[in-house]
Amino acid sequence: MKYSSLLLLMIIFLACKQSDDTTLTPSTNTSSIDISVLKTKFSGTSVTATVEGDYLVIRSNGIPDHKSPYFAKTDTRYEAYNGSNSKFSINPNSILEQTLVFKIPLHPTKSSSVAATPLGPIGVSLNGIPFFNQYAGPNQPLTNEINSFDQYLGHPQQTGQYHYHQEPAYLTTKNGKAAFLGLLLDGFPVYGPLENGKAVTNADLDNLHGHSHATTEFPEGIYHYHITDADPYINGSGFYGTAGTVSK
Repeated sequence: MKYSSLLLLMIIFLACKQSDDTTLTPSTNTSSIDISVLKTKFSGTSVTATVEGDYLVIRSNGIPDHKSPYFAKTDTRYEAYNGSNSKFSINPNSILEQTLVFKIPLHPTKSSSVAATPLGPIGVSLNGIPFFNQYAGPNQPLTNEINSFDQYLGHPQQTGQYHYHQEPAYLTTKNGKAAFLGLLLDGFPVYGPLENGKAVTNADLDNLHGHSHATTEFPEGIYHYHITDADPYINGSGFYGTAGTVSK
């Protein structure tokens, strides 16, 4: 009888301990994530967001909602470079209208294997401007290309597609450096370079440039990427989830 009582007490103790441990772990169960809550965050004359089947579909003409030296000097959106990079040198390209359609999984989940981010758009920011990865070309760092980034840290490539490789300075000035700034193609959100009042460093993130916990938009927890001031800036060695598509 004494042994039975001891066994019962041990079972109760272990059950309570397991219950306590569970409550200490924030929920980041991606199976219940629905990113349609982000639809209204994408706004402006150049971008729209709609839910279509299992996708959040974001359409953009690729024109930034801020000025740039990459508009023609006769254009009212032209603004001479007034940033802090003393080595700035404008590249020969100009901003041209695009037809961009991002089909992003509405219920993003962790992928069983990591797919590398491609050259070209790897995601989309709140103003419809694509995010690009940390390369100027195949395995070519941004070392020299950075000097062609305008005062809002973007520039156009050969076909006139304006994009950000680094922090979209216009958006962080407008919305705050801790704000939600856009999505990568796998459906997981991108946040700015501040979190809980502190600068996020690469050491705070995993090799894909993200981590999991609650955010303002996802209080139950979600994997998310952060922009930092050092390579790889937006994304590391691949997508955390399965990427959707972008047509252009």
